[in-house]
Amino acid sequence: MRIVAKTKRVVFAVFSLSVLLYSQVVSASITPPLRSKKGMVVSANPLASDAGVLMLTKGGNAVDAAVATTFAISVVEPFSAGIGGGGFLLLHSGKTGEIKALDFRERAPLKATRNMYLDAEGKVRPNASVNGYLAVATPGTVAGLYEVHRRYGKLSWSEVIKPAIALANNGFILSPQVTWRSQSAFENRKQPILNNPAARAIFTRNGEFYQPGERLVQRDLAKTLAAISQNPQSFYTGSVASAIASDMAKNGGLITLADLKAYKPIWRIPVCGNFRQAKICSMPPPSSGGVHLLQMLNIIGDADLKSWGWHHPDAIHLMVEAMKIAYSDRAKYLGDPDFVKVPVAQLISPAYAKKRRQEINMEVAKPATEVKPGLDPVQNKESPETSHLTVVDEQRNAVSLTFTINLGFGAGVVTPGTGIVLNNEMDDFASAPGVANAFGLVGNDANAIAPRKTPLSSMTPTIITENGRLRMAVGAPGGSTIITQVLQVILHVWAYNMDVGAAVSVPRIHHQWLPDELRVEPWGLDALTLQDLRRRGQKIKETLPWGNINAIAVTADGNLEGAADPRGEGAPRGY
Repeated sequence: MRIVAKTKRVVFAVFSLSVLLYSQVVSASITPPLRSKKGMVVSANPLASDAGVLMLTKGGNAVDAAVATTFAISVVEPFSAGIGGGGFLLLHSGKTGEIKALDFRERAPLKATRNMYLDAEGKVRPNASVNGYLAVATPGTVAGLYEVHRRYGKLSWSEVIKPAIALANNGFILSPQVTWRSQSAFENRKQPILNNPAARAIFTRNGEFYQPGERLVQRDLAKTLAAISQNPQSFYTGSVASAIASDMAKNGGLITLADLKAYKPIWRIPVCGNFRQAKICSMPPPSSGGVHLLQMLNIIGDADLKSWGWHHPDAIHLMVEAMKIAYSDRAKYLGDPDFVKVPVAQLISPAYAKKRRQEINMEVAKPATEVKPGLDPVQNKESPETSHLTVVDEQRNAVSLTFTINLGFGAGVVTPGTGIVLNNEMDDFASAPGVANAFGLVGNDANAIAPRKTPLSSMTPTIITENGRLRMAVGAPGGSTIITQVLQVILHVWAYNMDVGAAVSVPRIHHQWLPDELRVEPWGLDALTLQDLRRRGQKIKETLPWGNINAIAVTADGNLEGAADPRGEGAPRGY
């Protein structure tokens, strides 16, 4: 009995020490929110946030600030996002309360075929959809930014691009704060960059990337941005388009002048639902983000999360089982709505959530192999990188914008003379049914490759209102983890009453159905919680931190409160 008692005391002492260390790590990493009265910009890089706030101080609105910030990110974060990629945005009107969604995602070239990445035996060719010219889809960022600015911006088009041109022409000092995001991008994508002469000339010296503290100058990109500032169509029908198409033709790429000329962004209707007192609006297909964010919130429903606490095993188990269900449905039903029938209304309905909630056993984790898509048959013909920015102006107009070139440095391809890093978004299609992409996500026929089709995305720019008034704008990069990051921030604010600084900082969890593993950040959960989850059958994998989420909230007194993820080097800026 003494031995047992002593063992229990030792275990408890070790557990207490781990909890103490855990709490110290968490508290040390929590970012206090920035507070401001008039306007605010939060992005993945302070230089980009500065560019956005500059537009607000010049009398611009949230759209002007968002466009300036996006172009600036294209310069200072060439490994994550840029004008060679695409994205989504949500726009909230402070005057009318209306929310609009713009799809400027990349599209498959006209010459793309369903089996373009398969060998003669029908097997997927390794890295064919990831590295090089064949991986590139038609970019949409420039067209999307011009479309939203043309309709809703106040300042001139050339004015909002000026900060980005200056950053590219004069260069900027690479941050001494080497985050896991930039480090992994530089390490994992070094070879594709070295294989491409134009990319190698810009980003490396003597075969090595520029180091923190050094100045990165991108004069070719500055010239391209200057051309776009004078004529945005130069990217699609002018000299920039010709350079892209010519380089593609020389190197086995598929994008032609016809692809670029045909590209048009698409205004779509946001998907919206209710959670507690809030109305949650997010991006519809071809993003899976909004649909599955609402689906998971519906499954969690009115569970008393607050009484459990955000790191309680019951709360985590419920979230994880909801994640498995949503990602299982994602693999089956989601794709480009212009090509396939996506059952959005059914997936986000409270009745469907209630049905799926009944399948969850709170004591036993369901193996991924037993979690099946839950709708009746329907007719379907479905990046650790990426960047997100959030803007709110004095009139409480808001923009939540996520854009990307997919993996670090995209396809590892720069069009000579332009400085444009091109995306590898073709990897977001299902190269073959049931075969995972670079993020481990499995797709099906709904997300098969087809000409001019948009690949399925997880990007989840989100705007939240209460009684028609803006309450929060939020979004994240992070490939397949984007949806669960946004889910957790919403729960942290609405269920656990955290401020946005704590909400974007505290440790995260992620499950995407396949592979069947519950990802947790180091020190993310205490020892007893991990033990309890393992007892229920959760297969836990501790990994490096992930994501780089940011958010702006409107407080009860009408002021703004913004925070950038401490996992990155982003910063909120207000005035």
